[in-house]
Amino acid sequence: MAKQADGRRGRTGAWVALALGAAAAWAARDIPAQIGGRKIGARADGERGARYSRSPQFADGKFRNTVPATMMTAGSMPRILAATLRDRDRRHPGQPIPVLRPEFGGETSGLHVTWFGHSSALIEIEGRRVLLDPVWSERCSPSRLGGPKRLHEPPMALRELPPIDAVLISHDHYDHLDMDSIRNLVDLQAAPFLVPLGVGAHLERWGVPATRIIELDWDERATVAGIEFIATAARHFSGRGFSRDETLWASWVIAGPNRKAFYSGDTGYFPGFAQIGEEHGPFDVTLVQIGAYNEDWPDIHMFPEDGVATHVDVRGGLMIPVHWCTFNLALHDWPEPADRTWREAKARDVRLAIPRPGERVDVDNPPAVDGWWQAL
Repeated sequence: MAKQADGRRGRTGAWVALALGAAAAWAARDIPAQIGGRKIGARADGERGARYSRSPQFADGKFRNTVPATMMTAGSMPRILAATLRDRDRRHPGQPIPVLRPEFGGETSGLHVTWFGHSSALIEIEGRRVLLDPVWSERCSPSRLGGPKRLHEPPMALRELPPIDAVLISHDHYDHLDMDSIRNLVDLQAAPFLVPLGVGAHLERWGVPATRIIELDWDERATVAGIEFIATAARHFSGRGFSRDETLWASWVIAGPNRKAFYSGDTGYFPGFAQIGEEHGPFDVTLVQIGAYNEDWPDIHMFPEDGVATHVDVRGGLMIPVHWCTFNLALHDWPEPADRTWREAKARDVRLAIPRPGERVDVDNPPAVDGWWQAL
């Protein structure tokens, strides 16, 4: 009897191990594709590689910031890892995040912004629709089992989006360039994808036709559906695998015939924003990164006060903060980015809207800031 029981336990253990192995294989099957294009940046050849090498931002096989950015040091890692184990509850909302279902249609001739969470947003500008950094996946990670997980559901499904005229990508990090969302948008929409140099290789590997990819260097521009897009400088970095800076990162100017929007992408604060304001401003609305900051990486993600300063530098009208709320990517308390942004905006007399995920903001008649996040 004991031998039979041992045999059953052995067979059960083998089946469990087999099931776990199969689950791990299923979860890992997309990781090579998630990492992206095989020939990007320094490894690209042909016309794409020649174009990268001509870029003023490209040197010694890497794309560079105009103002060097300091990354995390190896010496800071033990302290940062220890900090991740403390006060974990404070980095999450205590109650469900209120999510609104956006309703599109009706008036589209003005300027409206619908924030879907994190940095994903839809800009409706003079009858055209531009989708920014669409991330609809459960995790912003190459793995389905690990990595930062959403703190709220997407306000609507990708298939429910109205017709889009352009999809805009700021850089290739997982919380801004989501493979599954891109693959779905290829089938659901006919819009082209505007991306910084090098990011097109990722899209091509994921099945985006080359005819729908527009790659731009800083200060290059393209016109789509009557809207002018200009890739402008940012202070950040790139990479989806073990190598960095083989693709470019960017902020973006989105200019209609009469209205203008600015999207910062991910960035540290730097003097280039004042130059963008001088050359391309003023802007009716800005979408500015305010979250996932830390003293150990101040040059690649802005503090909220820097975000307000960026809005002022580019000569913005209404500021809508992004890159917060949806994913836990840093060590600060969950509501802190919005609190600090609101305080600094009041101190500098900046017009501000802090929408709930899914809320559609009329830039000419924005809702008053009501501190909705503080109740959570």
